[in-house]
Amino acid sequence: MSRDARNLTTMPNDGDLEKSPASQPMTPAISQAPSHTSTLIGTNAGALVGDEKGKDKEVFLDQSEDPKRLPKARKWLSLFIICTAAICVTCDSSAAGFTEKGLQESFGISHEVAILSISLFIAGLGIGPLLLGPMSEYFGRSRVYIASYFFLFVLTFGVAFAPNAPVHFVFRFISGFSGSAFLSVAGGSVTDLFADHEVAIPMAMYSLSPFLGPIIGPLFSGFINQNTTWRWTYYALLIWQAVEFICLATMVPETYEPVLRQRKAAKIRKETGDQGYYAPLDNRGRSVLQAVIISCYKPFEILAFEPMALLLDIWSALLLGILYLTFQAFPIIFEQVHGFNEQSTGLTFLGMGIGMVGTIATQPFFRKIQRKRAEKYDGKPPPETRLIVGFVGAILVPISLFWLAFTTYKKVHWIVPIIASIPFGSGIVFVYTAVFTYLVVAYRMYAASAMAGNSFLRSSFAAVFPLFATPMFDRLGTVGAVALLAGLSTIMAPLPFLFFKYGARLRQHSRFASS
Repeated sequence: MSRDARNLTTMPNDGDLEKSPASQPMTPAISQAPSHTSTLIGTNAGALVGDEKGKDKEVFLDQSEDPKRLPKARKWLSLFIICTAAICVTCDSSAAGFTEKGLQESFGISHEVAILSISLFIAGLGIGPLLLGPMSEYFGRSRVYIASYFFLFVLTFGVAFAPNAPVHFVFRFISGFSGSAFLSVAGGSVTDLFADHEVAIPMAMYSLSPFLGPIIGPLFSGFINQNTTWRWTYYALLIWQAVEFICLATMVPETYEPVLRQRKAAKIRKETGDQGYYAPLDNRGRSVLQAVIISCYKPFEILAFEPMALLLDIWSALLLGILYLTFQAFPIIFEQVHGFNEQSTGLTFLGMGIGMVGTIATQPFFRKIQRKRAEKYDGKPPPETRLIVGFVGAILVPISLFWLAFTTYKKVHWIVPIIASIPFGSGIVFVYTAVFTYLVVAYRMYAASAMAGNSFLRSSFAAVFPLFATPMFDRLGTVGAVALLAGLSTIMAPLPFLFFKYGARLRQHSRFASS
């Protein structure tokens, strides 16, 4: 997997991708010196570049200060904490699926209204990255993580102890917004910590986290709501969030190189009294507000004027919408048709989880394919080669959904539809790997905005799909409803094949894509 493929979640501000210090490998300070300077100044504080006192001196990190040179155990511990934190956030979104009956009884609301507990949280997850992504590039990843989880933890108290439905729903939305940092920032931490030759497996593990979370949610939420009140779902999440917050605050270091250089420059200025020492962030021309404004309008500009990006975003959004629709569909299929109770229904999501985890085993195969493509194009393969992994996902998803649709009859053993969901779990990971990587590489100069647009659109689908699940299944039945979803995924399946063949030609006429 290439470096481009690994920056799937967090990218530098648009227009800065090629020159961002965080995206460049560590080099000796002297090689990065401006042309007008020639003296390497060595101090106890580290490597500095400049001339005599009073002139501007740019501060760089020593190799020993590079986050990639942290002890291996420290790096893997940080990765584990970041991954489990991401799982906790997305788990929070789906765990609400089994609280709906309790919400109806406690607040006297309809089932359709109770579903808003899922939808509003996901809406927050979709909007949050527009703000939190730029914030991380000013204040560092660690501070954003800590603030994000602190507010997620505090706001979840409002969810758990809400006296009425409006309060519960408001806190669900803003807690989702707060937790969204792990969908917009965390991927960058992985590339900060691991060098090119060792990052593939860590990034694959992190990339799975946002998908495993929704699968784990029903597993424990079903047991809780079967045996006690819905509020205990959030009590359990509060305990988990508290542990994650403590771990993030004490065990995950800052890894964003521009921020580390800025902190180092400030320390040197304080110790020496020489105000000439600086880091690039000290001279940043764009304010936080300007960065947030750009991050808000640029994604929608890309969606409006880039048919390739729009269609790929709709494809990935459709699949995430179907995934979140299953939190309404599986209770219908397994409780109403097969007579399962809540805790048993929660376990039926294991099929998709197995399929997702199984994709890790395919990493060497697809890396080998990409290496061959790179050799064919002298080390510079076109972005369309990144869509190859999507071929598999495009085929697996419709097969899985059609298989699931026609095995939901009561006379078919319940294990068969669970097995049918395994290829769907694998397929959705393959599709997202292809779409994310293609958007980052094809829209290199606007990668952050391309990914933000994708995040917004798929979160919108994921928020809306559960709302019409029950009426759709009531009208079409389990077979018809799932077959309709399978048909929609079949319509979108040709996209990776078409863009693989014609993408280069389309990019020549694009205002945003790399030609």
